[in-house]
Amino acid sequence: MNVTESAENYLETILMLSKVHPVVRSVDIAEELGFKKSSVSVAMKNLRETNQISVTKEGYIYLTESGRAIAEMIYERHELLSSWLERLGVDSETAANDACRIEHVISKESFDAIKKHISSK
Repeated sequence: MNVTESAENYLETILMLSKVHPVVRSVDIAEELGFKKSSVSVAMKNLRETNQISVTKEGYIYLTESGRAIAEMIYERHELLSSWLERLGVDSETAANDACRIEHVISKESFDAIKKHISSK
């Protein structure tokens, strides 16, 4: 399934928030990303329609199996790339920002090669 960078960011944010909050709501996502609640609502509707999330009647957002798989892939890329850039001497804020951009465009093949190279060190 082809998922947009925006959708990947939302899914990753839901995953990260679910690690620190008992439940995730649209308002939490809007706060975390600095977006308007109306923008988040539209994105959540799209993610629900593509079966990436489910939303309870109370407004609690949960990742579906496919949504979680995408979120975990993006999160792993982000963590590995930002820590690798920091080890190369890039300051942590720049490393995190660059990792956030790279994580969406890097191919699976290139990411796997970087991951293999890093773990062999």
